[in-house]
Amino acid sequence: QVQLVESGGGLVQAGGSLRLSCTASTSIFTIYAMGWYRQAPGKQRELVASITSGGTTNYADSVKGRFTISRDDAKNTRYLQMNSLKPEDTAVYYCNVGLGGPPYNMWGLGTQVTVSS
Repeated sequence: QVQLVESGGGLVQAGGSLRLSCTASTSIFTIYAMGWYRQAPGKQRELVASITSGGTTNYADSVKGRFTISRDDAKNTRYLQMNSLKPEDTAVYYCNVGLGGPPYNMWGLGTQVTVSS
């Protein structure tokens, strides 16, 4: 069973930056697309950014130009660099492999990002 571990969340002031990491226990990212999702209190979970196994990226309009997804296949890790953070970016951020699947769908436990105004 693949395990996903997120890290890098925390509290930051508006305008600040954070880098989230998602590390897999296997090289699953080289097979399936991976996405960063977020869920704010009272809201549905939404896809923020994704990257295919080949490296093609896609972003939600709300984060374009501010967030960057990247990869390190040697470390089985995907990153989400978040710049110019806004209070509305506050949410639990989840790593997902398979983008909801099938044929594969695996979630991490999430990491809290809080942006203060």
